[in-house]
This record gives sequence, structure tokens and C-alpha cells, in this order.
Amino acid sequence: MCDLLVALPDATAGGRTLFAKNSDRPPTEQQVLEWLPPRAERETRTTYLTIDGPASGATLGVLGSRPVWMWGLEHGVNEAGVAAGNATIYTTLDPRGAPPALTGMDLVRLALERAPTARDAVTIIADAIERWGQGGSGHEASDRPYWSSFLLADPTAAWVVETSGREVAVRSVERSWATSNRTTIESFDTTHRHPRQPVETLVDPRLAASRNVLAAEPVTVAALQDHLGSHVGGDGGWTVCMHVDGVEETRAALVTELDRTGPVVWAADGPPCRTPFRSVPLG
Repeated sequence: MCDLLVALPDATAGGRTLFAKNSDRPPTEQQVLEWLPPRAERETRTTYLTIDGPASGATLGVLGSRPVWMWGLEHGVNEAGVAAGNATIYTTLDPRGAPPALTGMDLVRLALERAPTARDAVTIIADAIERWGQGGSGHEASDRPYWSSFLLADPTAAWVVETSGREVAVRSVERSWATSNRTTIESFDTTHRHPRQPVETLVDPRLAASRNVLAAEPVTVAALQDHLGSHVGGDGGWTVCMHVDGVEETRAALVTELDRTGPVVWAADGPPCRTPFRSVPLG
């Protein structure tokens, strides 16, 4: 589970792109926010695969939040000012039939380590899925594979990417966008959304709450931080800041302001309803 929001400069109080995400994971799982410095790399060892290194031969520096057992990132921002995050989605294609390959979190990290713009991040994700595929559990202690959607942003643009196996749909963001644990690109949703996924109760209330925040322009950093820490959008703990006993909990959150002079990042190292956001430098 996860909730993501982006607002482009015309929709924000400071005239800068704002990106926000909650990372909902198993309640006992440890997640670490870390700086991944640039490095030369001919091969990249992901969670389940070894793949080719970046075409440039070197990675970009990335500040990212990572479940400690995996290589990939739930969300982050790179030194070029690109922010990225993913969310679980289910489609008509059963992910349990796919062999271990790239996870959604692996794809987030690949995009951040290799993309100088959000549009480049779209290409990197799509090309990696076409070449190596998606697959493998997204949880350490259980076999829970799933497909992912992605929200990608930089100081001037943002993109939504939704996937089902090797199928990929892409949409540019005109002003703002919110994603959650369902397909949101209309044509892709019509074709690929799982008919028995209970989006009306477990997803749509959270998504509607996020859209309401974005509609209340101008969007501010404080409004996004408050939203990520809120208990709106559902019953039984299935809220934006999630607390479902023994199942899911918001384990980390990030809000970043993306500007040509460099990103500004605020992060919470636990549920943002009780963990204050702190300013985190890159590097």
C-alpha cells in the first residue's frame, strides 16, 4: 500500500514542484533513509537479478528510503532533482506466475540512479521492464509479488506510469496528480484493473482525500505533510497514514520541493502521524 501526490509549479504556493509519498509496509519491517553516493558500475545487483550497469557507466547520487532486506527504494530524490516512488497495484494478470525479476522498488532505484529528468525516468522504467521483466516478492517474510504504478517528477514535469507484467501505460501530469493502490490512467484502468479488487473501500477513499488536498490550491509543503500524517480515507486503519494491525503500517514518508537550484527534502522515519518531518540534506 502507498499514497503519492505531485503538484507542478503553477499549482503550488512557492512556484516549485512538490512531491509527497507514504511508504506502507509490514508493521515490523525496518526501513532506512540513506544517501547512496554516485559510483561507477558495470553491473547492478538488484534484489533478485544482476543486470547491466548504467549506460553512462556511473550512477547519480540518491537520497532514498529502503526496506533493509532489499536493494530497491520505496521513494527518493536524486541530485538532479528527480523524485520517484511506487505503489502496489493489482490487475487482471496474476503476478504469482512471474519468475523473480525486478520489483517495483528496484525500478524506483534504477530510475533515480540513472535519470537526470522525470521523462528519462519513464524511459528507464519502461525499458527495464521490457528487457528484464517484473517479478519476485515485495515482502521479505512472505511470497507477495505485485505490479507497481510509479509517480515521477522533476522541477518542470511529472509523469504517471502504470504496469501489468510487461504492459506499461504512461501519462503526463498537467497540473497535479495523486496515485494510490489502483490504476488511475483511464484507458489502462478499463483494460487491466482486477475486477475483484475492493478499490471502493480500501483505495478510493484515500485517493479521493489526496485529490482534495491537491484541489485546494495553492498546494503547500505543510498541507502535504499534514495529509501524509492524517487518518482520513478509510476505516479499520486503512487511512492515508495507515495502521492495520499485523498487516500494514506507514513506515516512512517523504515530501520534497524540486527546484532548479536543487531539491529540498523533508522525511519522517516512521508513521508521520507521530514522527515529525525533519529536513534532510542530500549528500
